[in-house]
Amino acid sequence: MEMDFQKALLEVGKSLSTDEVEALSFLCTDILSRKPVSLDCASNLFSLLMKEDRLSAGNPQLLVELLLTIQRPVILQNIKLSSQSSSTSTLISPYRKLLYRLSEQMTEEELGEMKFLLTDIPRRKLDQKSTLGVFLEMEHMDLINESSLEYLESIFKSVCPALNEEIRLYRKEIGHPVSQPLTSQNPKPFYRNDFREDKSPQLPPQPSMNPSKSPNGEMASLDTVNPEKNNPESQENDEVLFDYPMTGNRGICLIVDNFDFSKSCQNLNNREGTKVDRDALKEVFEWLGYDVYIYLDRKAAQIKDLFAYIGQRDHSRNDSLVCCILSHGMEGGVYGVDGNFVEIKLLIECINGEKCPSLIEKPKMLFIQACQGCKQQYPVNPDGIEDETTQISADAKVVDLRSPVIADLLVGMSTVPDHVSFRDKFSGTWYIQSLCKNLIEFVPRRIDLVSILTKVNFDVSSMTDYSRLKKQMPQPAFSLRKRVVFPVPEKPPPKIGASTKDNP
Repeated sequence: MEMDFQKALLEVGKSLSTDEVEALSFLCTDILSRKPVSLDCASNLFSLLMKEDRLSAGNPQLLVELLLTIQRPVILQNIKLSSQSSSTSTLISPYRKLLYRLSEQMTEEELGEMKFLLTDIPRRKLDQKSTLGVFLEMEHMDLINESSLEYLESIFKSVCPALNEEIRLYRKEIGHPVSQPLTSQNPKPFYRNDFREDKSPQLPPQPSMNPSKSPNGEMASLDTVNPEKNNPESQENDEVLFDYPMTGNRGICLIVDNFDFSKSCQNLNNREGTKVDRDALKEVFEWLGYDVYIYLDRKAAQIKDLFAYIGQRDHSRNDSLVCCILSHGMEGGVYGVDGNFVEIKLLIECINGEKCPSLIEKPKMLFIQACQGCKQQYPVNPDGIEDETTQISADAKVVDLRSPVIADLLVGMSTVPDHVSFRDKFSGTWYIQSLCKNLIEFVPRRIDLVSILTKVNFDVSSMTDYSRLKKQMPQPAFSLRKRVVFPVPEKPPPKIGASTKDNP
């Protein structure tokens, strides 16, 4: 049994990158009596842990906790070790986990700025050091410890003020009083535009999307709405909402675009204008850093196979997953180009934590623009019976997902249940075009995805055709536990919205 366990540890070591080995070593700093000789060798670390009776075949709890902390649950699955092996007690100190979380949320630019402000540590000791290495140097110089983080807070105040909320929550968790950070005497070389000086520890409210006047007479917007300022109770609330880490590969963006329904067993028309949506999604999500994969005109079985394949892939190095489906649909699902039906809940099951453990605790975003195939409602023509007198076509009746069955999921629906959504034959769908345009506008301003989708709701609900009889209301449903805030891309945003009559 012990030999099998050591073979499993060897496989774990082969699956880890140099940075991940360094992270494991850092997390074990308070557990080991001496530091491992080589940070780039996992077997060296595991040998020390076994030698000090911290790790064994009969007691794998530390290994489980380490891999879950660095978000590599797929490795546990590969070595047939259950995440349930981790008991409710923790072997890694909350302080050590805090520093690791902080390091995961810092960019290379912010690390450089932190090193610049660390005048109390000789420059040669900081050169070539990772964020975790810098934290260790700060500990060696007695600048920080588990009960004294004021020095680090003073650095973060200049470099990345949002991370001080992590420290605030840590103090609350361990029962330490929340202290005020020291005032840094060093110059501030960099400021972030995405954080106001007036920061409240309360959960950020959903901003109003209706044009309204603020108390001082200014127009309210995503950036200016802040009801906490007038709410004394919010100042007493230490709850904070964190962001999902977006520090690795952004992940995969799967786009399934069904246009040609000429061979469908249902009475469904070709989806004119869908190329505009497909191109916009491709450009926007590539701009956001995703690896975009496009699949055209897929049958129902092929759509199922695609999602099953995505669920079987290893996403451990990715931050998230995005899937977009552009097709005809009925309530509860979408159609393949063959006219057969695919239930949305079955597609979601392919990417849940049970089927795809490497996506556990990572945001999974599904955007659906699906046409319906039902009888006409009011003056609106459902897909399958195109109105030749207008370029606006009905485009969706989709499933009600107000109670998501998996965690960290967001499903962006083009309309509320039992209603249609609309597609311009030349300019694409109202929903997808609004989604792309608002991502371009608000991602550079560090607005979270749920707030952006609220703005999409406002924009789409304001749209109509020339007859003013067609209206639409999108509906996002989610089980997110943190905010989805995309890193600001270095490249300029794409230009979208050019109409075209060409289709695939």
